[in-house]
Amino acid sequence: MKKLCLMVFLAAGFCSTAQSQGDPEAGKQKSTVCAACHGMDGNSAIPINPSLAGQHANYIVKQLQEFKQASQTGGKEGRNNAVMNGMAAPLSQQDMLDLGAYFAAQKPKPGSTPEEVVEAGEALYRGGNLERGIAACIACHGPRGNGMQLAGFPDISGQHPEYIAAQLKAFRSGDRNNDMNGMMRDIAMKLTDEDIDTMAKYLSGLH
Repeated sequence: MKKLCLMVFLAAGFCSTAQSQGDPEAGKQKSTVCAACHGMDGNSAIPINPSLAGQHANYIVKQLQEFKQASQTGGKEGRNNAVMNGMAAPLSQQDMLDLGAYFAAQKPKPGSTPEEVVEAGEALYRGGNLERGIAACIACHGPRGNGMQLAGFPDISGQHPEYIAAQLKAFRSGDRNNDMNGMMRDIAMKLTDEDIDTMAKYLSGLH
């Protein structure tokens, strides 16, 4: 409990710093290079690329820091991605803060959930699966998938199903390993392909 409280306290401090030092207007100018993959306003039109509009500023900054770290260590540390490593490599800390502030201020476009996955998706999201040791997503990402900014948990609502599925599979395989205390890897390794498909589609309309 003490460790969790300390983590939340530190995350809260970082979030406050990111918001106070990030300049949305400067971020808008710097975001032009991001538009091809993530859209001019952070609403990506490419399903495999995440929408950044409305995402928590501190989460965006953390990901950019870790992409840059991967570029500096040949992918041995941080979050390794062939495209984003190169994009993050020249960014300064101020650039990251500005970009985080800009995208956080943008309005995300809502997605939709196919009717056939609503029941199963809601059950897994809200209740997890005790028998298989799967924690409920709602515990960290909230009832509408908006995450917890102070604790560093991202907003996953309205995201492209293809992107969510790809990330869950990356956590499951260990290809992505920049999650706090391995929390997402622990959950994802217990998910089947069907679970991942259902959850990804369900989250698209959760907002």
